Amino acid sequence: MCSSFVKPTHGEVITATQRWLERAVIGLNLCPFAKTVHAKRQVRYAVSSAQASDAVLDDLERELRTLVAAKPENVDTTLLILPYALAKFTDFADFLDLVEIALKVQGLTGVIQVASFHPQYRFADTEINDISNFTNRSPYPVLHLLREESLARAIRAFPDTAAIYEQNMATLRTLGLAGWLALGLNAPDVP
Repeated sequence: MCSSFVKPTHGEVITATQRWLERAVIGLNLCPFAKTVHAKRQVRYAVSSAQASDAVLDDLERELRTLVAAKPENVDTTLLILPYALAKFTDFADFLDLVEIALKVQGLTGVIQVASFHPQYRFADTEINDISNFTNRSPYPVLHLLREESLARAIRAFPDTAAIYEQNMATLRTLGLAGWLALGLNAPDVP
């Protein structure tokens, strides 16, 4: 059976991811910490060409080293985008165990934290289209590499982090599935 799926270019992947960051994460204020690093152009967009999890792991390890070596004022956070791998959410969720191992092996536990986003993201005990899942839905699978120090600083500025989750749920319930879809955040040519 032939597939009409055409692999997006790295530029298309970055554009779709930036649109998601600007319209959903920042635009809906799902993460109040994202606006500053975006405005200061401190977000690194790294697109992995990997198609298998072992190659994704290699790219992750490289991006971890790159982030740690960079000055925070230049690169404070990295979005490692995986347009060609881990398309099934269950595979992506399983891969997150390897992410934690990579952090430990590189001695980065407590230095770097990884947040995860996926087009099919689904929290345990939720229905597939439960609006709460959309807080972690992105056009492509994404590993968000965050400096713990920067995260701690942001939390000090916004100490009631529990309120973020509650506000996100209220925002998404008001927006609804139709409103989310109207944002046009799906990746181009998703099979």
